[in-house]
Amino acid sequence: MSSSDKSKAKLPQWDALMLESLNAYGWSKEELLRRIHAGELPQDESEFQFDYKLLTATAASDPAGFEDAVYNGYQIKFSTLRGIFNWILLALGEEPELSLEPGQESVSAKLRVEERELLASTMSCGWVIHGEHQGPADEKSAYRIEPLNRL
Repeated sequence: MSSSDKSKAKLPQWDALMLESLNAYGWSKEELLRRIHAGELPQDESEFQFDYKLLTATAASDPAGFEDAVYNGYQIKFSTLRGIFNWILLALGEEPELSLEPGQESVSAKLRVEERELLASTMSCGWVIHGEHQGPADEKSAYRIEPLNRL
């Protein structure tokens, strides 16, 4: 984690996933914040069944911190394997692969350089991204995300 990441706003994983699902609507950051604060959010019909009232409550409990997360990015407080899988799906629109084989648990995804950097700065500490980018920065390369330490 770089020193600039230490100052990033922190969000719980579920809040981050809800925020990313709302970003898919294409609203400006101002409109997104207005809708969240006003509770004017759609009914989630996805497999996640998000209850956006919870996100409205998070935003109300720390308005400045939440606004910072929307405008400047955030770091997830505690990432899980399935949370990383879902974040890649929602935030990057990439269909990752999940491996749950004991001792080999990981998420694999093809990402562009900037997507890999965003993922690295967003997930909590305790995770490592394996793989080197091959080719031009705008082309996708394969990466594997796994726990830094295995039990």
